[in-house]
Amino acid sequence: MKTHYPRRFLLLFLSCILGLSWPGSAESMRHLSIYEKQDAYCAWPAMVRAANGDLLVAFTRSEEHLGPNGEILLSRSTNNGQTWLPPAIVHDSPLDDRESGLTLLSDGRLLMHLRTTRWTAEQYLTLPDNAYESATLGRWMLYVNQPAYREAAKFDGAWHAVSEDNGHTWSTPTPGKDSIHGGLQLEDGSILVASYRDDSGNIGIYRGDSAQGEFIRVAMVESPQPDRIRFGEPHILQLDSGRILMMIRATAIPYDDQSPLCHLWLSWSDDNGQTWAEAVRTPLWGFPPHLLQLEDGRVLCTYGYRRSPFGQRAAISPDGIHWSLEDEIIIRDDAPNKDLGYPVSIELSPGRILTVYYQPNVPAGTVQRMHPPDPLRRKPGILGTIWQLPPE
Repeated sequence: MKTHYPRRFLLLFLSCILGLSWPGSAESMRHLSIYEKQDAYCAWPAMVRAANGDLLVAFTRSEEHLGPNGEILLSRSTNNGQTWLPPAIVHDSPLDDRESGLTLLSDGRLLMHLRTTRWTAEQYLTLPDNAYESATLGRWMLYVNQPAYREAAKFDGAWHAVSEDNGHTWSTPTPGKDSIHGGLQLEDGSILVASYRDDSGNIGIYRGDSAQGEFIRVAMVESPQPDRIRFGEPHILQLDSGRILMMIRATAIPYDDQSPLCHLWLSWSDDNGQTWAEAVRTPLWGFPPHLLQLEDGRVLCTYGYRRSPFGQRAAISPDGIHWSLEDEIIIRDDAPNKDLGYPVSIELSPGRILTVYYQPNVPAGTVQRMHPPDPLRRKPGILGTIWQLPPE
């Protein structure tokens, strides 16, 4: 891949002489808050543009990362991301609802991929000693041992809900497949999703004929180092050429989200998801990924960065196959800790990107205790950044 250093140097030189904004600089970026609440932990956004043009962001609101009773909210922008309406609760089972991928279907309907978890006292007892204050864990264990919570075990698992009115109302959920950012609809009308929770550290590719019908596994992409990394939280994108790309999070074994092993891995399919190339490691470090094909044909990948300086990053590829750190862009590097990430992006207009993610909305340099987390800290909110693509 050709180097971009001379062109970038020239642009930087011109920006100094003419007062122009450098595409990757803070001056060219506008940060915004989509939703925050002082006593709420908000995380894991998904985003889609509805058929009527509205931008929708779904996310989880809970007490803490591993709290027992999260709910799914949806916030809406009717002016291309400039301002956001207060969110509405769109799914709240008796258990912990903590995932809400979104897929736009060709007929304008929206498919939401939900994941609900039933916690047990035994699971909380196995957490590291400094995970949470003992009083917090004690309260959660009492909560999950309540008869109503235990009897709601039938809600545990993956679900699908459908909206026929651009996300204002949703159908009763039916069993489905988890998909962290959503799947895609193929030319024949079938729906393809990449899932990971049922496949033991690998990625399962599932296909269904309808949004709320049965999904059958048609392929699997395996971790090439099953004793060192687990695959998870994939995202798939179909290019204009028909090729389907999949970028995959790698989690170190034992768990360490700052490990050198946490590079993004890439696979692709040229037969509508029936077979996949063996996964290859990219130079991009971070997770989890979100893919977007840009108006100019390039492919954007955004991901969280849980090493200092903590924040959100992006990279651009000419074809979705070849990736280079020379093309990495720092969107944020001012988060107080590694409790952040899951960025998702959309092109508001040619070259103008909105990236939505979660992290605490605090001034750069703020210190927040995380082991165990300070209950009075500024908890993460759903934030966004509008920024300009660098030139080709």
